[in-house]
Amino acid sequence: MTETTTLYCYAHPTRETSLRCKRCDNPICTSCAVRMPTGYICKDCSRAHKKVFDTALWHDFVLGFVTAGILSALASFLVTLIGGIGFLGWFLILLGSPTAGTIIAEGVRLVTGRRRSRPLFLTVAAGVVLGVLPIVLLQLVTMNFFGILFQAIYLVIAVPLVYTRLSGIQLFR
Repeated sequence: MTETTTLYCYAHPTRETSLRCKRCDNPICTSCAVRMPTGYICKDCSRAHKKVFDTALWHDFVLGFVTAGILSALASFLVTLIGGIGFLGWFLILLGSPTAGTIIAEGVRLVTGRRRSRPLFLTVAAGVVLGVLPIVLLQLVTMNFFGILFQAIYLVIAVPLVYTRLSGIQLFR
């Protein structure tokens, strides 16, 4: 005859459960369970698991932001030059923006030593946007609306590309 014992969630002592954390073996209720590809873990183990992937140091945020801002300002200046070409400029923007995003992402990877964290990726994306700001303000003063449109196209293509390259999101393998 097998004896069954009633388990209670370690975070919610009044909730009965039959589920255990895959890592620490603590009993967990359904509101405390975090689904992973290999089973359920508790929220404490989930937080510890996320910290393993956050390897960025404090100076990576500064280096990443400055690098992304400078490279984005250079790309923005090139977008301004391309905007003066005319119809061919539309094609060059569509082809050049992903290239600029790739160069920015690889430059940031180089200066940060490939360390990673989600706040770092967001900081770099903000650096890309703020790098464009001086050129956009100049074009607003000169009332160059096509130039602003080209800058917007550049940002719409480059910012998600930089973020996905740094975070490792792959749409195709």
